Amino acid sequence: MNDPRVDPPFVTDERTMLENWLEWHRQTLAVKCQGLTDEQLRVRSTPPSPMSLLGLVRHMAHVEHMWFRVVLAGEQPHSPIKEPDNPDGDFLDVDTASVEESFAVWRSEIDGARRASAGLSLDSVGKSQRHGEDCSLRWILVHMIEEYARHNGHADLIRERVDGATGE
Repeated sequence: MNDPRVDPPFVTDERTMLENWLEWHRQTLAVKCQGLTDEQLRVRSTPPSPMSLLGLVRHMAHVEHMWFRVVLAGEQPHSPIKEPDNPDGDFLDVDTASVEESFAVWRSEIDGARRASAGLSLDSVGKSQRHGEDCSLRWILVHMIEEYARHNGHADLIRERVDGATGE
């Protein structure tokens, strides 16, 4: 596997540290999906879990959209990945989902997240609430690192099941 990840710096300011860790985790998910066929990306983990690598990509596209564009920037939800009447569609609807489109949406949502947070201070508070609470950009960045880290652990196990590949 080609690994384009750059380790986050050991000493830097808080924003650079958080953004670099988030980027490292985004790239980690991409690395875990690298070189697989569409069918391999759809392989489910183990019953009863519906998780697949493609499902994780679709889920993270939705999560990027919700936290940065909806909560932080105050946009209306309009995810092409997840319909309001199908709350688990990001994970469940991988059998018919376009792999190319799913990855394009994920990359687009990452770009949208970067635009939504550009120029804001870490103390900036979102324009809409999540679970009735205000959220700072700092909190969102930490949460996104946690979200990717947890799902990258799932991706490790799924990738190992698919073709035996392991790694950081």
